Amino acid sequence: MSELAAPAERGLAEIAGLRIVPRRFYGRWIAAALILLVLAWIVKAFAQGQIAWPVVAQFFTAPAILAGLVNTIIMTACAMTLGIVLGVVFAIMYMSPNPVLRGVALFYIWFFRGTPLLLQLLLWFNLALVFPTIGIPGLVEWRTIDVIGPFMATLLGLGMNQGAYTAEVVRSGILSVDVGQTEAAKAIGMTRLTTLRRIVLPQAMRVIIPPVGNEFISMVKLTSIASVIQFSEILRNAQTIYYANARVIELLIVAAGWYLLVVTLLQIGQFFLERVFSKGRGERRQPAQEAGA
Repeated sequence: MSELAAPAERGLAEIAGLRIVPRRFYGRWIAAALILLVLAWIVKAFAQGQIAWPVVAQFFTAPAILAGLVNTIIMTACAMTLGIVLGVVFAIMYMSPNPVLRGVALFYIWFFRGTPLLLQLLLWFNLALVFPTIGIPGLVEWRTIDVIGPFMATLLGLGMNQGAYTAEVVRSGILSVDVGQTEAAKAIGMTRLTTLRRIVLPQAMRVIIPPVGNEFISMVKLTSIASVIQFSEILRNAQTIYYANARVIELLIVAAGWYLLVVTLLQIGQFFLERVFSKGRGERRQPAQEAGA
């Protein structure tokens, strides 16, 4: 036995004496070097380009730009509020056993997801060509052109378009909740709406919040499309200024800077909001993990 064990011990000793050489990732180094070269080239191009950086600093806090920023934030909040309300309503209608409600919801989602957002904005902005007046005939009527201006057309276009996408998000969140909880709520006498409000939606929020948060961030940028119907948001006001002073790239950099700043703040808020709604889920998992251990 000792004669057989001696070679094995020598082999182990030789293995133990080997030096561990880390694997070389040459592809990563080459890719990182190329990326750094591209970034350096971009920085050099902006530094040496014909960009008047003092003009950028001057107009970054210009009253017209700040007014456009306020309009952008207000429109984002209003359009997302309208979109979330419509999304919840049409998601419930989509899942309703009533064929009429389900058909209306299907048509709404099909139409607003199937047509471009720019087309919808133009349709709302030119609605007066189809309906010269709106209201109750014989009682109260207003001229459509006075009611649906750039702000209202933008709100309706962005909000109703967002509602179609939010409806699918809410529906997926509702479907993620276990059916047994709905059946248990019915067993104790809860109505369908009470079950949805007190049992299903609070649990579905952890699935709904991430995509809706992403849509909220996207809405900030989508407001720039409303510049075609003369809504005074950041990009529209920046265009108005550079039409006058011919500082195109400088004003575009100003607009980009404000969009990046607002989106960054919203991303931070979304991160903490997701942590709040996922906290209970982690607490429910912990006892099970301890029991398994």
